[in-house]
Amino acid sequence: MEPGNGTQIIEFLLLGLSEDPALQPLICGLFLSMYLVTVAGNLLIILAILSDPHLHTPMYFFLSNLSLVDVCFTSTTVPKMLVNIQTQSKAISYAGCITQMFFFILFAGLDDFLLAVMAYDRFVAICHPLHYKVIMNPQLCVQLVLVSWVISVLNSLLQSLMVLRLSFCAHLEIPHFFCELNQVVLLTCSDTFPNDMVMYFAAGLLFCGPLAGILYSYSKIISSIRAISSAQGKYKAFSTCASHLSVVSLFYCTCLGVYFSFSATHSSATASVMYTVVTPMLNPFIYSLRNKDMMGALKRLFTRKP
Repeated sequence: MEPGNGTQIIEFLLLGLSEDPALQPLICGLFLSMYLVTVAGNLLIILAILSDPHLHTPMYFFLSNLSLVDVCFTSTTVPKMLVNIQTQSKAISYAGCITQMFFFILFAGLDDFLLAVMAYDRFVAICHPLHYKVIMNPQLCVQLVLVSWVISVLNSLLQSLMVLRLSFCAHLEIPHFFCELNQVVLLTCSDTFPNDMVMYFAAGLLFCGPLAGILYSYSKIISSIRAISSAQGKYKAFSTCASHLSVVSLFYCTCLGVYFSFSATHSSATASVMYTVVTPMLNPFIYSLRNKDMMGALKRLFTRKP
């Protein structure tokens, strides 16, 4: 159905990554494989942390939360795309689109905040090692995660409510594989100035704020590492935050790539694959392959006798 101005909206059309029918089986197989690897890898990280008392520390507490958020983040978009490919339908209901948008913004914000919290954890561990257990106590760790959830939920709710006030015209085709906020707002025939202001304010506060915190933490970490006299001490200190720095770089570089390619709609959709699918899939490998504690916990998890 193609609603005109003032007509009730029934559904949007998600154009996906490609409209070529010959590519659909390849896209479906590729995304299904990446989704299964993402879910399995992140769930293994969570199980390993829960089952190993040696990993019951602030760093791994935050990592388990990040893994859970990554599973939810990917599950917000990929299953719907796979269903659409299998049913050869591009439709998503209006309510479904708003719901998907809400959870996508929620888990993207949580990713952002948890990466900032993990950077703060590494800052305290390297710059204030003697006070680490006092500062990063269990109560503070839980509070940091709860605050991240509350802020992300409020932001997601505000963005979704701002979209609900909009009326849409005849062309309801979204050149994306999920209901991305910017693309949906572009389809409206209402005044988008309030939405744009809320989006820019939220991006400045909730995206740039955590990024500034991460940059500040790592500037202090680098200063502390440079002050260490021995090469072995420098390597040991840097190795504790190398995995987190890799994930931060991957997440923020791909997010910035999306907005730099926003003028080209399909380029934007392709770039979005990096931070919505590829980054959550790579996180378990980044955090486990270079981490002896995590590798040991995974080995004990698989070799544990019933």
